[in-house]
Amino acid sequence: MSDVKKADRSKFSHLALGSFLASYLRFVHRTNRVIVDPPDLYDIASQHWPFIAAMWHGQHFLAPFFRRAEHDVRVLISRHGDGEINAIAASQLGLGLVRGSGGRPKKMHRKGGVAALRNLLGALEEGATVALTADVPKGPARVAGAGIVTLARLSGRPIIPIAPATSRSITLNSWDKADINLPFGKMALVLGEPVFVDPDLAEDDLDTVREEVKQALDRATSRAYDLVGVSGR
Repeated sequence: MSDVKKADRSKFSHLALGSFLASYLRFVHRTNRVIVDPPDLYDIASQHWPFIAAMWHGQHFLAPFFRRAEHDVRVLISRHGDGEINAIAASQLGLGLVRGSGGRPKKMHRKGGVAALRNLLGALEEGATVALTADVPKGPARVAGAGIVTLARLSGRPIIPIAPATSRSITLNSWDKADINLPFGKMALVLGEPVFVDPDLAEDDLDTVREEVKQALDRATSRAYDLVGVSGR
């Protein structure tokens, strides 16, 4: 098979899988009873707009449903194969895209991290909220990386944790313990407490702010699972 035919088949499979993922997530959203916390979530969000929406990897699949139709939200998605599927799904769910990944310093240029950071800063300057996972593939999970703190420091915009959860899900045996959310239950969409980063933050204080982001995201995640009746998450 020629390289062109392989590329065409790959694009078709990505499109099919991305479209299926978007349709499935819409189905999950429609068939769950949605709980929004706090009740004035959108009033609070508007006070900080544009902001940096932070998620834990593997707990982020329903994050597009935080967005209202009039909101300009752009999500950071990596360039690898799974990223293409996620990018197609995100686009079909109304999100804008920023491609690349901060990753670890030695891999930033290969993964497009420098360009991604520049594009995220540009999106915030244009008035768009940006969304990205705080932890770095492939782990450790639920440990905030330096990238999201750097973005907040350079942009002057707050980091706000967002945490979706459903009462029914399947937890995969992956590095991030990803949840496959299921229909016909309850869904919580939780907005956490904002974390503000000093633009003059010293390098020595970076780990302190990373821990602050982690704790804020953990609280939001625990709250989301508590609201749908799932403990220990």
